[in-house]
Amino acid sequence: MLDNLPRHGNITILPVLHYQMEFADAARLALRQLRPGAVVVELPPTLEPQVRLAVRRLPELSVIVYLSELGLPVYLPVEPCDAFIEAVRSGLEQDIPVVFGDVDVDEFPLYEEAFPDAYAVARLGIAPYYAAWRAADPIPARTSDDIRREANLAWHAQTLAAEHDSVLVVCGMAHTPGILAALDEPQAQQMQRISRQQVNVFNLHPDSARSVMGVTPFVSAIYERRRLAVPEPLPTPKVITTRHASGLTLVSSGLETTRQQADRRARVQVNLASAAGEVDQPLDRQRLLLGLVQAAREAYEVQTGEHLGLSYVRTWLQFVRNYALLEGALLPDLYQLIVGARGVADDNLAHEVWDLGSWWPWQQEWSVLPTVEMTPDEMWLGSRRFALRPRVQRRKMRLHAVSKRERRSEKRAGEWRREFADGWGICSYPPEDVAIEEFGRHLHRRAKHQLAEDDARVEKFTTSTLDGIDVRETVRNWFEKTLYVKELRRIRGEVGGVVVIFDEDHDERYPWRMTWLGEHDQESDMAFYATDPGRQIVGPGIARCEYGGFAMSYPPGRMMDVWEDPDYRGGLTKPEVLLMAALDYSLDKHVVYVAAKPPRSHFQTWAGRLGRQICYLPLGGLSPVTLKKLRVFHVLSDHDKRELAGEYIW
Repeated sequence: MLDNLPRHGNITILPVLHYQMEFADAARLALRQLRPGAVVVELPPTLEPQVRLAVRRLPELSVIVYLSELGLPVYLPVEPCDAFIEAVRSGLEQDIPVVFGDVDVDEFPLYEEAFPDAYAVARLGIAPYYAAWRAADPIPARTSDDIRREANLAWHAQTLAAEHDSVLVVCGMAHTPGILAALDEPQAQQMQRISRQQVNVFNLHPDSARSVMGVTPFVSAIYERRRLAVPEPLPTPKVITTRHASGLTLVSSGLETTRQQADRRARVQVNLASAAGEVDQPLDRQRLLLGLVQAAREAYEVQTGEHLGLSYVRTWLQFVRNYALLEGALLPDLYQLIVGARGVADDNLAHEVWDLGSWWPWQQEWSVLPTVEMTPDEMWLGSRRFALRPRVQRRKMRLHAVSKRERRSEKRAGEWRREFADGWGICSYPPEDVAIEEFGRHLHRRAKHQLAEDDARVEKFTTSTLDGIDVRETVRNWFEKTLYVKELRRIRGEVGGVVVIFDEDHDERYPWRMTWLGEHDQESDMAFYATDPGRQIVGPGIARCEYGGFAMSYPPGRMMDVWEDPDYRGGLTKPEVLLMAALDYSLDKHVVYVAAKPPRSHFQTWAGRLGRQICYLPLGGLSPVTLKKLRVFHVLSDHDKRELAGEYIW
């Protein structure tokens, strides 16, 4: 990475970019491997006391604030993944003199030059990167302030070169050609501001650190853990199992507590820092982002119970790769990963990416310094915005401020679980009841239409199109050059029971079996099998479950406990029990059966003996988005929880 750097005598120049992890890593390696006698950094001496104070506070983040000549505030965030801050920090740690050699100008430090993605430095090194940039832009734009600054940096380098065997100059890449040219002639110190008044150092609020850091907090945190070389794993939170008199076995509190969330995030960062390789080797940001994707996928599967297959992950990675290329980058940033997550799955996956990718573990709200809250618009003068549930924000430069809805968590472990022991009886959540009943009516209509299609009479078109053109028969007899029309006949009997099978449960993933009676004449009786309600508690007395399958029967108030009924025993699977119950309790001729594959022929025979007919609808023919929403439902410990359930259900 450090071979063939620009040199002038015993002066070595390290061209870098602001707030890029690869260049910060290069500055750290340069001081470790080159061991220069002194270092000149592109920072003004008027800010030196404040910068040194902020550097000593790392990994706690600071913001240096002062007013320009126009009275406008100027912000200088101090964080680990900035090459200039890293040079000062490494110099202090290794007792190498660090000289602040820049000229104080009000425009410091923001620049908008077009440079290739900094990830190329980790693969190629700084010298090839610099050479490629010089070839593409041989004459970078320069102002009179740039010339003064370059001359002043060159003067400091020449002065130190006379006293030390080697000098390292850490400067912006755009200034490197000018500094090399200035080193060809003796330079004088430039006229400049000696001091600034009212330069303040503030502690950054933890919530602000998530959105205003110049480098993705996840990447910065792994860089910091690897740099500190203390990646000690944290203890695994204990899982408490409790059995209550209600018969429900509650294994965990579902959503993690704040401490459990912090432990999980820290464990991911520690593991990736440990796997990042030797500290004397460049850090690979591609591997870090892939680790973020994998960790977010695992957290999503734990929180929602949904399995995110490899095909989804592949699509996600292809999308963010193309998105990054469209914006002139080799690797995606946190915002692009979040957008890709929401597109390939839902807002819950996007939340997990945000939660892991934006967490900075060392920041505290209380500090000896005043604490400030800042937004991306204040720090970086611009942001893109989009709404995301439950929450999301983003990183630097074009940071994306987001309206967010926080997921609530327990204040004390087991607090929500105890509500089930105190409740009088479990019940459902009414908005979900309305949705499932409407879905049942939709299946009724669809089954009636299919039955009519199956019994339709087809004939050649003569004087009337009847109920429409039969496209299949018309295409089949296209050689006749005539149209065929169909007549839908009225089906005999109505549609009664409905059975929907999401998963046949060969691996016993859905151990909870229950029969619910409708509470009023607009609700049907329901028998279902689902995940353990104690697996995920999302609120006080509110459990999140997932259907494996269910059967609905109307009118309500008639269905006994089908799982204990001796008529439905005899080695039947859970879907077959539900189908037999639907056939038995249906008052109408037709019963809808929705599943990935049709029932065994034995059940068609048995249905005929009962005077019933099974109408099979393939599960793949229904909207996967609708099925995914309906598959999740919530169990409440008591009716009084219905008023507050909406605040916890996500």
